Amino acid sequence: MKFNFSHNGGTVENPIDFPDLEAFGHNNFIIELSDLETIIEWVTTNSDFEEEADFENMTLIGHSRGGGIVTIKASENNKITKVITWSGVSDFGARFPNDEKIIQHWKKEGVSYIENARTKQQMPHYFPFYQSFKDNEARLTIKNAVSKLSIPYLIIHGEEDVVVRPQEAKNLHSWNPRSELIVIEGMNHPLGCTQPWNKPKMPIHLEKAVKFSIDFIFEK
Repeated sequence: MKFNFSHNGGTVENPIDFPDLEAFGHNNFIIELSDLETIIEWVTTNSDFEEEADFENMTLIGHSRGGGIVTIKASENNKITKVITWSGVSDFGARFPNDEKIIQHWKKEGVSYIENARTKQQMPHYFPFYQSFKDNEARLTIKNAVSKLSIPYLIIHGEEDVVVRPQEAKNLHSWNPRSELIVIEGMNHPLGCTQPWNKPKMPIHLEKAVKFSIDFIFEK
């Protein structure tokens, strides 16, 4: 099952682009963790899925920032039996400015903007996004979650990822030596995908990531 976070900026009519920038601006990591918890509870208590799902074997998969979210959730929720990250980040805090003057300017203005490389939209981040992180920093420190994981953990990363560098995957693996690290040669951050993707087959790097993931999920 796949889903969009409630505040990712998409809508039911347009789930891929970002027509709802106001929702995007008010997003934070705690909301995303809550969304994921809601999905887990909904799936495991919905009788419609009783014949389709094995609730004794639940795997979370997350890409990029979502990799951090699924890792934290897997460390918190004992219903999760395996976790996989694709091009996953290792440190949420490192994504924020480390210059106090910039932080104070952000706080004063109430919002900062980052241009989306694909859509060219100015993506807003309201200051409470940062404040929420600081208020929950221990919980949101990915290293803490990774170090606590006792379930099987697969880290897949691209050798040519310039958005989330391969060193981040190595960091994740070093914090949990029981994890499995696969670095795919030539793979970039979006796993070879572009938007829109109009070809009948997956890009070769995504296909490899999917195969590694399926093998991992079903291995005993």
